Amino acid sequence: MTLRSTAITIFISAIFLAVLFARRPGAVGLGSAEDWSALPAVAAAPDAASTPVLVELFTSEGCSSCPPADALLAQLGRTQPVHGADIIALEEHVDYWDRLGWKDPFSSEAATDRQNEYASAFADAQVYTPQMVVDGRTQFVGSSDSDALRAISAASRMPKPALELSWEKDDVLSIHVAPQGSGDTAVQRSAQDSDQRVFLVVAENRLHSDVKHGENAGRALEHDGVVRQLLPAGKIDNAAAGFSSTVPVHADRDWNRANLRAVVFVQERHTRHIIAAAAIPFPNA
Repeated sequence: MTLRSTAITIFISAIFLAVLFARRPGAVGLGSAEDWSALPAVAAAPDAASTPVLVELFTSEGCSSCPPADALLAQLGRTQPVHGADIIALEEHVDYWDRLGWKDPFSSEAATDRQNEYASAFADAQVYTPQMVVDGRTQFVGSSDSDALRAISAASRMPKPALELSWEKDDVLSIHVAPQGSGDTAVQRSAQDSDQRVFLVVAENRLHSDVKHGENAGRALEHDGVVRQLLPAGKIDNAAAGFSSTVPVHADRDWNRANLRAVVFVQERHTRHIIAAAAIPFPNA
């Protein structure tokens, strides 16, 4: 075989392998992520043994680099591409872009405060958009699908106590966190050493915005997992005893109830690590 024919064979083989990888189940590509019509309307169901992994994206409609990250987050949440992970996707719109030409209708000071808390926890991290944070442990540029898949896969192997959610009448959410400290030594150490807080989030999928000004002027943007409300729901004083509570959840009339879900997570106050997480759709009115 000549040198030229060998080179041609290698080139064809490389193309074939690239096509196989692109068609591989679970592969994430930003090109397909931005085609919202190709995304399933309902998230794929992870298997029962999957570990919940909280994926937070700090973003803004005023940031021209953010739409690809928004699309990636939606794809992660709807396609559940990481085996063993139940991805809970939250899109948190910061407000420091609002003075730069376009006021993001989903922005909040609370999202900015939360991102600043992560910056302090990561020590060498800076505040920027788009920023993705996985389970409060890993941060990276929010449009990086490879970093996201790697971090989610690693987080899915971390032990977590069970967190169960159920609805009672009048939109009252029942929260139960299983006792920590028996079994895996990492969970036991976390339960003994940490100050754990419980948070409740109301998040909305399938939101649309026509941007009139700023860096994304003229673009029609789509969003999933937008944090409409983030509230403290309790403190775990004795992790070995678990945690149980009921919390009334109020949905604004402007929110589409069919696209809402409640997300509850337990987070260490100092390290910002996510200890447990769960999500549940809103009940029918």
